[in-house]
Amino acid sequence: MSLAVASWSGGKDSCFACYKAMLSGLKVSYLLNLVLKDGRSIPHGLNPKLMITQSQAIEIPIIQREVTWETYEYEFKTVVCELKQMGVNNVVFGDIDVQEHKDWVNRVCTEIGVTPIEPLWSLDPEQILIDFISEGFEAIVVNVKADLFGEEWLGRKVDQSFLRDLKELQSKYNFNICGELGEYHTLVIDGPIFKRRIKILDGRRVLREGYWKFWLLDILKYEVEDKITA
Repeated sequence: MSLAVASWSGGKDSCFACYKAMLSGLKVSYLLNLVLKDGRSIPHGLNPKLMITQSQAIEIPIIQREVTWETYEYEFKTVVCELKQMGVNNVVFGDIDVQEHKDWVNRVCTEIGVTPIEPLWSLDPEQILIDFISEGFEAIVVNVKADLFGEEWLGRKVDQSFLRDLKELQSKYNFNICGELGEYHTLVIDGPIFKRRIKILDGRRVLREGYWKFWLLDILKYEVEDKITA
């Protein structure tokens, strides 16, 4: 079986891409999550311990490396080259339709001699959301651009109601419905690849400024629980 590492943000796209890669026959042996030196994950701004918790719930080991924007590519290549020595020759990405991202992926993977796997590339973004929901994944909104979304969107479950409201908002502002340009970010807490689920117990809404103003759901307390089986 061909081995792969999944580029992992903790959100719906990286998770769904990982799932689709596994369905295609790849064995995803590791998750790779790069963390900024300020102690927040890229690009969601969450506590990186949440990604470790996801790894534990999914039962796929995670590799986390601390980076700056300047060292991101170097560290990414370094980790993948280390994994390549262990027989991992494929890297799974969750890109959908941003050509700049795809160009970076193709260049970097070519330079280190691994195969990029893009299960979501060029698929209809709305259909990706529909399929993500129908396959039984559960995710919540954890980060939104303040010029598009109000703080009330934080913590919302990605479900049919969310999709309806998102389409209504999109008709006014014309943004990417999957949030490919950072319009919003999610955290996956359950789904078909999860052996256990994550339960969010407490959090606070925080307005922050970086390249833009954004609302962040700062998750303060959570736990991993067994799934209820019929």
